Amino acid sequence: MRKSLFIILGAYIVLSSCSKTSGFLDTSAPALDEAQTFTDSLRTMQFLNGIYAEGNAGETSYAGIGFSFNKRRWETHGNWETSADDAEYSLSSATRPSVMFYQGTFSPANYGSSPKATDIWATPYRNIRRCNVLLKNIDRGPLTNVTKNRMRGEARCLRAWYYLQLLIVYGGVPNVGDSVYGIEDFIDLPRQNFAEFVTYLSNELDQAMQLLPAPNAAPPAGYQDADFGRVTKGTAMGLKSRLLLYAASPLFNGGAIPAANAQQKAIVSYPEYNVSRWQAAADAADAVINSGYYSLNVNTAKPGLGFYEVFLTRANKEYIFMVTRPNNKDFESYYLPGTRSGQNYSRPTQDVVDAFPMLNGKAINDPASGYNPNNPYVKRDPRFNYSIIFNGSRYQSNSNVQDFVWTFTGTGSNGDAFSSGGNTGYFCRKMCDSTITNNVGASPTRNWPLMRYAEILLNYAEAINETGRTDLSYPKLRELRERAGIEPGADNNYGMKANMTQAEMRAFIQNERRIELAFEDQRWHDIRRWKIAMSLYNGGPNGFNRVMHPIRVGSAGSLATGVGLTFTYQVENNIRQHVFRPEMYLLPIMDEEIRKMPSMIQNPGW
Repeated sequence: MRKSLFIILGAYIVLSSCSKTSGFLDTSAPALDEAQTFTDSLRTMQFLNGIYAEGNAGETSYAGIGFSFNKRRWETHGNWETSADDAEYSLSSATRPSVMFYQGTFSPANYGSSPKATDIWATPYRNIRRCNVLLKNIDRGPLTNVTKNRMRGEARCLRAWYYLQLLIVYGGVPNVGDSVYGIEDFIDLPRQNFAEFVTYLSNELDQAMQLLPAPNAAPPAGYQDADFGRVTKGTAMGLKSRLLLYAASPLFNGGAIPAANAQQKAIVSYPEYNVSRWQAAADAADAVINSGYYSLNVNTAKPGLGFYEVFLTRANKEYIFMVTRPNNKDFESYYLPGTRSGQNYSRPTQDVVDAFPMLNGKAINDPASGYNPNNPYVKRDPRFNYSIIFNGSRYQSNSNVQDFVWTFTGTGSNGDAFSSGGNTGYFCRKMCDSTITNNVGASPTRNWPLMRYAEILLNYAEAINETGRTDLSYPKLRELRERAGIEPGADNNYGMKANMTQAEMRAFIQNERRIELAFEDQRWHDIRRWKIAMSLYNGGPNGFNRVMHPIRVGSAGSLATGVGLTFTYQVENNIRQHVFRPEMYLLPIMDEEIRKMPSMIQNPGW
């Protein structure tokens, strides 16, 4: 019986715009065989472009590097974001992948329906095969050696990216190396041990670094403007930082999930804990920092403005890896309330709202923070105002004026009224342009952020704290909080407690990462690698998405001006309970894949 894990060459996608404004991923072309493709320099380059993105026809086009980040990943309106504790999904069908992941109803036999979430496994392997096809054939075409070596670096970096998506979800997986399998081949590969897999990916990224141009390199050593968005040496360095951080984390550093035997344990994690893995992660992040390639996007004209603008600026020094996009309203369409012609599929939860500190940098449960539960949105961390639309926010309307968004109980004049069980009392503002709606205004020039320099600062702070050098975490966190617009305070600590213990710093960094990287395809993976999902999701009120229930007091005041309006705020739980079991820290490999390759061992507990 023939079994195949990988899709054959088939139709390759041509994505070859030469416009700096949209990068190099724009159009498509018909299928060609390997000889026709790789004996032609343009077609070879177009094949490489196809590894970044599969096409540009509708919302299903980004099953390339941005497949996991894609806000419309499953059924055009769901992804990991709506499976974690930062966002409430607007839909509730029990067979939707997002719902199955937060309710814990998925299994090796059931990854959802219409469609199943098979892209978790299939998309990386499909693109890994494409990388291997390119590496196998790169010498057939009339390209210069400089160009060929650069393309080898791109393929190795992209292959490592796709493998990293698998490692984060499953642990060790089958490693095909440079092999290219066809539909007639019998494939029965075992899963690679976790330690060997991490070493392989780290070495691949090191080799890619040697072949790729620096992000600040000018032609001919660097990229032309038309190549904007391609991976660089800095991208490979950033991916190594993320790889080693995950490898050092509790889920993987020491066999944290009970396994049936030593073989299974070695596949899903390092069998024993070693603090040196945290040092390796800190060193990888420090290498990115010291390279000088990247910096935070800063604008001192208004607190937090640099944070807001980074997502509305296509080319900036904070982006390490991104999906290049034409001018778009991707986020306005997905996040905004109906009064702004948005679909609000993903709605921030009370828990993520409460995670944002005050303007003085202190947590809202700190008596010195100045937090007022009867006026909860004043003097908050500026990132809060650029991430969350809350009751009484002013936001561009379809009448092309800044107007209020009301989410209080009852019927608001603009139709954003709170609805029990469905709305959380909030809408997402992050990555949106607050001067437009989904119907009004020009589409912004922006990309999808897959990795930012802010993540590298957080990676370093987390890793160095775990080595016992908590003092070295502070400078990187100060950089982030200063850019955020938080007040420095008399001690210039931006609200951070001085001389934190390692445990205190760990909790602080986890919260800082949550708010800085909110809605950027990080939270679901973070709460698993930290092994905190069980305590977040199960038992008591924390098992539910908490809701700030704004209640209008009296009938005085004007909805048109906001003057004279007063509210009380009641925190309560809605009906949507999250369920998390120990085996869910790693997802199961689908039964259909296990049947194809019996040598694969299933993950523990499944």
